[in-house]
Amino acid sequence: MFGKIFAIFAATPINTSPLPQPIADDPTQIILNFVFALAGSIAVLMVVINAFRYILARGDPGAVNSARNGIIYALAGLVVVMAAYSIVVFVVGRVG
Repeated sequence: MFGKIFAIFAATPINTSPLPQPIADDPTQIILNFVFALAGSIAVLMVVINAFRYILARGDPGAVNSARNGIIYALAGLVVVMAAYSIVVFVVGRVG
């Protein structure tokens, strides 16, 4: 009885994601993944740095405004990086 139950679970495919999976052997894909990961990491780091600047501004209007603008620009950059990565994955998935 338990053998049939376990056979059902063993036959289930592991990757059921409808999203295209990157090809790890392609050097271009590896470079693109590295570039997008680096850009995303820099954007997140800039959000954290500007958040600390915002906290340490102590009510100085110029410093608060500068830190707030830095956070907004870093988040906008993060959105651009995520959109660019999505577009590249979509195009590579359709072409390749």
